[in-house]
Amino acid sequence: MRSEKPINILDIKFCAYNQYQVLNVIGANIESGRKALILSGNIQSFNLCYKNEWLKTLFNQADVVRIDGEGLRLGARMLGYELPERMTWADFAWDLAKLCSERDYSIYLLGGRIGVAEKAAHKLKARNPDLRIVGKSHGFFDKTPGSSENNAVIQEIYAAAPDILIVGFGMPIQEKWIYDNWDDIHAKVIMTGGAVFEYVSGEVPRAPQWMTDNGLEWLGRFLIEPRRLWKRYLIGNPLFFWRILKQRLRFTSSG
Repeated sequence: MRSEKPINILDIKFCAYNQYQVLNVIGANIESGRKALILSGNIQSFNLCYKNEWLKTLFNQADVVRIDGEGLRLGARMLGYELPERMTWADFAWDLAKLCSERDYSIYLLGGRIGVAEKAAHKLKARNPDLRIVGKSHGFFDKTPGSSENNAVIQEIYAAAPDILIVGFGMPIQEKWIYDNWDDIHAKVIMTGGAVFEYVSGEVPRAPQWMTDNGLEWLGRFLIEPRRLWKRYLIGNPLFFWRILKQRLRFTSSG
């Protein structure tokens, strides 16, 4: 499902769906049985696409690039686009679980440290008792295509046959795993989840609400996990906006 006029940010073309539309795409693909890919769009993913051609190809082929960061919205605004509200997984996971509970869609949770997906599943089920979680597994296995551990995970997903598979390995490992195993993944909708299970389970705290409500969640995340995220935000964010400015200059000179 694509809009007729996708927007273009750093040579990635995608449709600017709001949350209601994203959930509709998920439901439509599950009902039709058509396999769909939904990726997370934020500064980190667009920076990675800029230097990885395979990843850019994957993003351009995705059914939906979900608006997963305030920085992407700001970058789009600099190019003259207006994106809908962001859908960070820490919030979106609960809306997705509600949809699945109401429509009896099944979910498989793949990723995170040992035991984290199980904790996330418990939290999601506590709020949505009818939610069908047909599988949950950590992300610490040999992801090499053809390895015995990778094959075992693929077979487990095949046996569970989930309507939705959420892959939370972090970028770009989760995207590469999907890219390498696409033909063998037996799920109707495949979504990248990043650290979704850590946030849903409560293993990693969120920034204060005043930050999340005012486009500063990235700063809150950085303050909570500075050693892991300093490069992503202190180097990655300025680099993204520099690239946006260069694209804007190209638009101006060609227009």
